[in-house]
Amino acid sequence: MEKKEYLDLYKKMYLIRRFEESCGENYSKGFIRGFLHLYIGEEAIAAGSIAPLREDDFIVTHYRDHGHAIARGLETGPLMAELFGKKTGVSGGKGGSMHLFDASKNFMGGHAIVGAQIPLAAGFALASQYQNKDNITVVYFGDGATNQGTFHETMNLASVWKLPILFFLENNFYGMGTSVERIRTNGKSFGNLAESYSIPSTVVDGMDVLAVKEVVEETIKKIRSGSGPAFIEATTFRFQGHSMADPAKYRAEKELDEWKKKDPLIIFYNHLIREGIATETDIEKISKSTEKELDEAVKFAKESPEPDLDDIKNDIYA
Repeated sequence: MEKKEYLDLYKKMYLIRRFEESCGENYSKGFIRGFLHLYIGEEAIAAGSIAPLREDDFIVTHYRDHGHAIARGLETGPLMAELFGKKTGVSGGKGGSMHLFDASKNFMGGHAIVGAQIPLAAGFALASQYQNKDNITVVYFGDGATNQGTFHETMNLASVWKLPILFFLENNFYGMGTSVERIRTNGKSFGNLAESYSIPSTVVDGMDVLAVKEVVEETIKKIRSGSGPAFIEATTFRFQGHSMADPAKYRAEKELDEWKKKDPLIIFYNHLIREGIATETDIEKISKSTEKELDEAVKFAKESPEPDLDDIKNDIYA
């Protein structure tokens, strides 16, 4: 990797972190309403796994979707405007935090229903296969989605049809609707699930952006060559509660402190400085440009108009 590639990875991660923190601030101020699920602590996964993808590859993800959208290159102004419910948002202000879309970038949305995105992703992969294209689909989901029928049904079909799809599990150890015993297996049970459908599986440290990037690069080469689906589990941890409405009192303070020692931003920052890849000045430039970008994004969101009432009516009665 060249120096620019390293700095681009750090910039993506830092931008995701600061975007999420800004979202939290604006939620508290009442500018963002409804549910808000932050990606703080999991930035290395989105940045590391999306960097190796091509523009024609499809991305489908879950409701904790801000990080993936930013890593894919969606502009922060329209993203923030969507969270503010404004007309200039990426989904016209009608989707909100959990439904970010940009078909021009093959970013096929965040999806609020646990596991609902998985069969949709299979459809994109099937379309690529049918058209004899070598682009792939990556579908992200949490550990809770493995408890849904859609997960098993899609894994089965993907295996039988040898679909060009990467199933990417973000295991933050607190899945919705999944037993604690299953989550605590640290990959063994999930890997066995994939392999039970004859889909090769890999476990990677989701707090290490370079490790994530390397594993994804190797995996997608195999998928493009026609080997069929693959499964990656990235072990990670969200530093916030499930959503802004969740105080996360069920997690021990000691557990959170231990995971914060593995903060992906701090780990990667230390690596860049220690190895002489980047200087403090390089990092400071990224910090300043990011703060400026986010200030402009919030300003854009605040000044943008509300969706037209007629448009909303048309959507309801369409």
